[in-house]
Amino acid sequence: MHISDIRQRLREHGAKPRHEEAILKAWVRGWALDAGKGDPAQFFPASLRAALPALTEELAGLARVQSEHPSADGSARLLVQLRDGQAVESVLLPREGVCVSTQVGCAVGCVFCMTGRSGLIRQIGSAEIVAQVVLARRQRKVRRVVFMGMGEPAHNLDNVMDAIELLGSVGDIGHKNLVFSTVGDPRVFERLPKGPVKPALALSLHTTRAELRATLLPKAPRIDPVDLVEAGERYARATGYPIQYQWTLLDGINDSEEELAGIVELLRGKYAVINLIPFNSGEGLPFRRPEEERAREIIRKLHRLGILAKMRQSAGQDVDGGCGQLRARAMAGQGVIAGRRRAHAAQARG
Repeated sequence: MHISDIRQRLREHGAKPRHEEAILKAWVRGWALDAGKGDPAQFFPASLRAALPALTEELAGLARVQSEHPSADGSARLLVQLRDGQAVESVLLPREGVCVSTQVGCAVGCVFCMTGRSGLIRQIGSAEIVAQVVLARRQRKVRRVVFMGMGEPAHNLDNVMDAIELLGSVGDIGHKNLVFSTVGDPRVFERLPKGPVKPALALSLHTTRAELRATLLPKAPRIDPVDLVEAGERYARATGYPIQYQWTLLDGINDSEEELAGIVELLRGKYAVINLIPFNSGEGLPFRRPEEERAREIIRKLHRLGILAKMRQSAGQDVDGGCGQLRARAMAGQGVIAGRRRAHAAQARG
């Protein structure tokens, strides 16, 4: 479902623009949509008031928590079931944030990501994206939304931009607290500066070497890291928000002294911060997490060389919650159950 579908439904039930905005505001902020005494809904047309219970149920069905996995770091990973039964992941982040998914699966195929192994299954509608934020707000205060869950937001650009516009207006999320994460699709640099809500930008860098980046992100646009950083710098200067460069640390692959020198050459003097994220080990992935001291040494060296660098732990490591892992385990479990049912059926026929 899309935000435009909700608006059209409201209009069909007699909503004027002010009614439409009031209902969307209540929904996005996690408030109750009812026509009880003293509620603003009492000023709605009778036909709209009559439609609110069914609409409330429909909106609630867009995204439901299938399972929740709290972590010692204050985060909680949610396996979220969409209306058609597909599952995606959202993360309740410390410091009043939520990370949402924009696709079921992903077509980029990053080799260190569980989500990338499934390929793209379907796009997530703009209302389904916002519904993940609504779920989070029913549990915690949310002042920051990161589009960094399952999927590549640039591959679902219209829906993501619609969600960003709603969240940055009636959703009461500061524009710089809406973080659009991408591998560097050129359409991002064309579209984001033109929108009424201009989000902050996070660019997946992961290496300074073009050939290695093509290996790690096999279906990402073939853009040289130098050109990617230049495009990011233009956006940073236009919006006034620093670019967040994402770098998943892979032991023995992109944690060398050569790479550190490359980071300094690329980012010195840029309006940017680099987030180093030690790899979150996943089943079947042939990568290792670097030793903690090595990761901290990298941070210290970058600081000494004038680069603003931060250590970002992937939320939920103690519950094995790297991106795509919850969904992968759930799908594997469904496969086991389906296999047992087929076996039982075969025995019954025999």
